[in-house]
Amino acid sequence: MKQKAECPLYTVGMLSWVEIDATALRNNLELFREKVGDKVELAPVVKSNAYGHGMMTVTGLCQDMADRLCVNSLGEAAALRQAGVELPIVVMGYVEQADLPELVSLDIQPVVTSLETLDRLAGEVVRQARTLKVHLKVETGTHRQGVPLRELQPFVLKIKASPGLELEGLSTHYANIEDTTDHSFAMAQIATFGAARKAVEGWLGKPVPVCHTACSAATLLLKETHMDLVRIGIALYGLWPSRETLVSCREEGGDLPDLRPVMTWKSRIAQVRSVEEGSYIGYGCTYRTTRESKIAVLPVGYNEGYDRRLSGTGHVLVRGRRAPVRGRVCMNMTMVDVTDIPGAALEDEAVLLGAQHDEQISAGQLAGWCGTIAYEVVTRVNPTLPRIVVNPGH
Repeated sequence: MKQKAECPLYTVGMLSWVEIDATALRNNLELFREKVGDKVELAPVVKSNAYGHGMMTVTGLCQDMADRLCVNSLGEAAALRQAGVELPIVVMGYVEQADLPELVSLDIQPVVTSLETLDRLAGEVVRQARTLKVHLKVETGTHRQGVPLRELQPFVLKIKASPGLELEGLSTHYANIEDTTDHSFAMAQIATFGAARKAVEGWLGKPVPVCHTACSAATLLLKETHMDLVRIGIALYGLWPSRETLVSCREEGGDLPDLRPVMTWKSRIAQVRSVEEGSYIGYGCTYRTTRESKIAVLPVGYNEGYDRRLSGTGHVLVRGRRAPVRGRVCMNMTMVDVTDIPGAALEDEAVLLGAQHDEQISAGQLAGWCGTIAYEVVTRVNPTLPRIVVNPGH
């Protein structure tokens, strides 16, 4: 798969762009490889446009270090296959019945949670004269997608009786591992999963090849979750799953993992104007200057993914200093105060997310200003913005 800048709709004239630090990405993968050892599979999660980082860009940078990839939809998996990705791909989300023939033809591994899907797959592999590896998801406490232990047996027996179907994996997901420093609920889920695994292997008559439960937080915190495979999502991109995860890691002692943020989001100043004291800035007259001010306009707004909740609260970096957002974030423009930034000028680079000189605005800070989480901040960066690889280093 040849690496290139990712920009689905436009190739020139972009006023905002995302830089993807290849060295940071690979550092994070190497960190997890060292943590879990050589016998546990690494499965980067590249769903949702690789958490906003660019699915094709990220896959091109890390596929040589990955054992398989995890996505949410068949559309994502099909795009990866079309790009030449040959790694095993697991679709963790729902696949519509009508799309199951394509899933089989592309050799994509589904996570199955309904007997209807299994029935259709059993017929389809025979029709196409193919084999297909499937994963079952066990419900252990999240109650959003999965099969309770009491309902698992028909799934296992159906797979066992279906020529061409093979039970490749058994999985679950943790409900309360990164929002707390008390991991008793997660431990209870592990116990439930263990009981399900024992039952499934009894019905199957052999071990399940790949048991996997670990997300980023679980991989960082609980060795017993590593099993046969770990699904590395948010931490792959150098972001801590939560403050609680960071605190829990600190409480364990030793050196903290050197997670390095992968994304920097930039724009350029499109205009700088002096405005008088008492002037209103932007829609709704929500901000009024208290002194003569220099206001810079950035050609980026909530269409590009710069959250409207940053109105009057956020900052960007210009010439290595913080410039506060003034007034409301618009659809395609944001105004910032550069009065205290000497020399701020037309087409100066502005960093919305990331570092500039000795200053930094993290996804966590943006999330705090917006009242959300870092996942949402990076995932909602508009996918039409180009993802440009920097620091390739290999």
